[in-house]
Amino acid sequence: MLVKNTTQIQLIGVGQSFNNNDTKVELFSDLNLSIVQGQSYAITGPSGSGKSSLLMLMSGLEIPAKGDIHCVSNSKTGPLSLLREDIGFIFQQFHLLPELTALSNVALPLKLRGNKNAESQAKEYLIKVGLGHRLDHKPQQLSGGEQQRVAIARALVFKPKFIFADEPTGNLDVNSAKAVADILFSCCQQNGAGLVLVTHSTELAARAEHVFSLENEACRVTQQLQPGVA
Repeated sequence: MLVKNTTQIQLIGVGQSFNNNDTKVELFSDLNLSIVQGQSYAITGPSGSGKSSLLMLMSGLEIPAKGDIHCVSNSKTGPLSLLREDIGFIFQQFHLLPELTALSNVALPLKLRGNKNAESQAKEYLIKVGLGHRLDHKPQQLSGGEQQRVAIARALVFKPKFIFADEPTGNLDVNSAKAVADILFSCCQQNGAGLVLVTHSTELAARAEHVFSLENEACRVTQQLQPGVA
C-alpha cells in the first residue's frame, strides 16, 4: 500500500563491521537499499549474517561503519535523525516495563510526547490487538503472545511512519506467532506505515512485499510475485 507523500529511508554504500579479538569482521558492505513508507520488507539470512545490525542501522539505532543513511520526504533529503519521532521498534524480548500495566506500557510513548489523551488512545490500540480485557494486567500476568501484542500496540500507538521488528514471532508458539503476524501486518497496513522485520521464518518472510536476503557479505533483494495480505 502506497500512501500520499510517502517518506523513504535510503541506504547508500552502507557497510557494517566489528572487531573481534583484534580481527575485523565485516558483516556486509556497499548496500544500496530503499525503504518506502507503506510497504513491507523482510530481512532474512543465516545466523551471524548481520540481519539485526541492518535493522538497527535502518531504524537509526546504530551508525554504519561506512556509507550514508538518510530520509527523503516531500522531495527533500535530510539526516535519518529527522525521523526519530516517526519510528517504532518491536523487540524479540518485548522490553515491557514490568511495574506498569499493559495500558500504562502502551500509553508511555504518548505521555512522553505530552499527549493528554494518552490512556484513551492506548486503550483503543489494546482493543485493536485483542487485549481490551487485559488493560490492567502487568507483563508477568500475560502470556508471551499477549506481551508481544502489547509491544506492537506500544510501537503503533503514536502512528509512526515506520515500524521495525526484530524476530517479532521468534519466541512464540505457532498459533501465537500467526496471530501476532496477522495483527502486525494489518495494523501497519491500516496506518500506512512501512514495516521492516527480521525473521528466520520463511512463512513470515513470504508475507512481505520485498525481501532483503543477506548472504556472503552481500544483500540479494527480491520482490514477492504475490505479496501476502493480512
